[in-house]
Amino acid sequence: MGRIFGTDGARGVANTEISCKLAMDVGRAAAMVVAERIAKKPVFIIGCDTRISSGMLESALSAGLCSVGADVIIAGVLPTPAISYLVTNKHADAGIMLSASHNPYEFNGIKIFGPDGYKLTDAEEFEIEEIVLDKIKPYSIRWGWEVGRISRQDDLAGHYIDYIAGTAPNGLEGLKIALDCSNGSASATAGKLFTKLGADIDVLNASPNGVNINRDCGSMHVENLAEYVKNGDFDAGIAFDGDADRVIAVDETGGVINGDVIMAILGLDLKKQGKLKNDTIVATVMSNLGLFKFGEENGVIIEKAKVGDRYVLEMMRKKGYCLGGEQSGHIIFSEFMMTGDGQLSAIQLLSALKKSGKKLSELGRIMTQYPQMMKNIHADPVMKKNLATDKAVAAMIDEAEKKLGGDGRVLVRASGTEPIIRVMIEGKDKDEIASLLDELTEKIEERLSDNEDCKRMAGL
Repeated sequence: MGRIFGTDGARGVANTEISCKLAMDVGRAAAMVVAERIAKKPVFIIGCDTRISSGMLESALSAGLCSVGADVIIAGVLPTPAISYLVTNKHADAGIMLSASHNPYEFNGIKIFGPDGYKLTDAEEFEIEEIVLDKIKPYSIRWGWEVGRISRQDDLAGHYIDYIAGTAPNGLEGLKIALDCSNGSASATAGKLFTKLGADIDVLNASPNGVNINRDCGSMHVENLAEYVKNGDFDAGIAFDGDADRVIAVDETGGVINGDVIMAILGLDLKKQGKLKNDTIVATVMSNLGLFKFGEENGVIIEKAKVGDRYVLEMMRKKGYCLGGEQSGHIIFSEFMMTGDGQLSAIQLLSALKKSGKKLSELGRIMTQYPQMMKNIHADPVMKKNLATDKAVAAMIDEAEKKLGGDGRVLVRASGTEPIIRVMIEGKDKDEIASLLDELTEKIEERLSDNEDCKRMAGL
C-alpha cells in the first residue's frame, strides 16, 4: 500500500484524511501524470456516489484538474464501473470516482481510471504520491486560455445502462426481483436497468440523503433484504454496496449467495458453454475452501490472487482469464468490463437462473461452504506495519492453524481500505473455530497494541 492510495484508491474520513486540499493536489498530480503520457490536454470524467461530502470533494478535485489545464466532465451520481466504461466509450483520457464503497457515509475516497478504463497501476499511483507528498516536481499551474473547463453531462447514466442491458440479450422477463440499492450509486441506475430488461422489481433503499448510504442496508447488511425476499414470493434479491461495484444475492428462501458462490454458478455455466478461458476462475486468498473443493469436483481451476479486485484483474489480464472476483461480491467479467461491476454480475447471475429453470437455492448448492468466521482488530498504521514482521504473531497463527488438524486455515491480514486487521478462521466445526477466533484475536490485539514494542520492531 502507498501513502495516499490503498488497495482500492485513496480512502479516509472526508474533510480530514481525505481533505479538499488533498483532493485538489491529487487532481493536479493525476492530470500531470496523464498529460505526460498522452502529450495533449487531458479530459477527465468525474463521478461520485451519494455521500454528503461528494459535492465538496468533486469541486476541489475539479479545481485541481482545471488549474493544471485539464478539462473536466461532471457525470454526477453513477456506479464506479460506469466511470470505467464511460472513459473508453466517450474517449476521455481518464476517469475519477469519488466513493468509499462499502464504508459509512463519513468516509470518502478517490479512485482513478486510465484511458483504457482500468484502474491506475501501483506505479502510476506511486508517481502521483511522489508529486503530492515528495514535491518531486512543481504543479504545472496554467493561466489564461490554458485553464481547464468544466462541463456537466447528465445523460451519461443512460449510455452505461444501455451497455449493461446489452450483455443479457434474452432479458429477465418472468423473474421477480427485489433490489437493495444501499442508498448509494445504484439508486441512479438499477431500477431503470432491471426494468429495461423486463424484470418485475421492487426497489429498496433508493432514497439517498447524503448520510444513509450503506446504513443497515446493501451488500454489507443483507438480513433485511433476506426477510423481504423470503416473505414476498421473489425469485431472488440483489444487494449492492455504496458504489455498486459489489453484489451479494439472496435466494428465494432468504439464503445468502455471496461472491464465491456467484463465481461457482457462473464459472460452471461458462464452462458448459465452452466460454470459461482455460477452465479457470481467479479468486483470492479470502475465498472459502468450499470454492476450491468445487473446482476440484467440477474440473475448474481456482487461481489465488491477493485480496483486492485490482489484483484479481491483474492476474486475469496477465493470463488471459475471463472470470474472477472476491467473496465480498466484486466480480469481474473481462469480456464486458474492466473492473468489478455489481449490476453486470447480478444480470449475468439472473440470466443463468432464468436459463436453468431452477430455483436460485438449488443453483447455490453447487458449492458447499465451510464455516468461516472473522473478527476485526482496530489497527493504526504502526500495528498494520508490524503485523507482517512480528515473529510472536506468526507463531500464534501457526499454533492456531495446527489446532484445526489440517482441515481448515487461519488468515490474518491488514485491510487496504480500513484501519483494521482482519482475522479469519475457517474449518468444519463452528464451535471450535468460534472459540479459536476469540482466543487468537485477543492474543494478536494484545501483542500489537503494545505501541512501544511495535514502534521498536517497526523501526519507528
